[in-house]
Parts: sequence; C-alpha cells; structure tokens
Amino acid sequence: MDIPEVPAAGLLAMMGVFDLIGTTFSGWLTDRFDPRKLLGVYYGIRGLSLMYLPYSGFSATSLTIFAVLYGLDWLATVPPTLRLSNEAFGDRSGPLVFGWIVAGHQLGAAAAAYFGGAMRELQGDYQLAFMIAGMTGIIAAALSLLIDTTRPQIALEEAQPA
Repeated sequence: MDIPEVPAAGLLAMMGVFDLIGTTFSGWLTDRFDPRKLLGVYYGIRGLSLMYLPYSGFSATSLTIFAVLYGLDWLATVPPTLRLSNEAFGDRSGPLVFGWIVAGHQLGAAAAAYFGGAMRELQGDYQLAFMIAGMTGIIAAALSLLIDTTRPQIALEEAQPA
C-alpha cells in the first residue's frame, strides 16, 4: 500500500519525537531498574510492533500506533546496554566495548536491510521479513533476561598492586 510523502514524513517525524522521549525516559529508568529487564521489555515491544505492522491495515490510526510504539523503543536500548557494558567491563573498557556493540549493530542493520529487500524481491512483500525481524526481537528479549551481571571476585592480594 502506498503512503503519500507528506503523511509518511509526518509519521517519521513523530517516530523521531517519540524516540527522543523514549530514550530520555529509558536513561531515567536505567538509573532505577535492572537494565536486563528493561532490555527485555524494549526488545519485546520492538518485536511485537514489527510483527503488528504488516497486519495493521496501514490506516492513519494503525500507523500512528506503530510510530509511537516504535519511536518510544527506537533507541531506548542504548542506556541499559551502556550500563551493562560498564558493569561488565568497567568504566574504562565498558565504553570501548559499547562502541564495538554499536559497530556490530550497524553491520547487522545493513544485513537486515539487504535481507528485507531480498525477501521483497522474492515474495512481493515484506510480511515474512517483518515476522522474522519481530521474532528476532522476541528472542533478544528472552536472551537479555539471561545476561549474567555477576563479576568474578578477584582475591584481595591479586587486586592490590605489588
């Protein structure tokens, strides 16, 4: 179904506004709650919203619902992921590890875009690509809850400089 340019741009702008709100609120939540559980919720919402889109009917109302949900969730995973990186690798190495996570994400996003286009060419629509992307989000939600945040304890004599 074709969406005229101006309404499509409005929906994308709405997604951007809700992205700002969602990411800011996610930072606040990350300071107060377990980041693994937040990631579970975020990836779950992302997966469900992606699976909803092909069946939404593409009405103005259904696309607005998608734009709000997906916008709130778009970059909301950044604060809890950064916190988990810092907790696991320390304040010195955590940001570097997070940078590699972001780089890997970009490579994955490029592969997913190619995959979506290939699916469209093969099947004539994006339905299966959205379902697979949605299921990937659900799997990520489950996996995020399994992240082990315990750090190995270093013996006191090993931790002190010689």
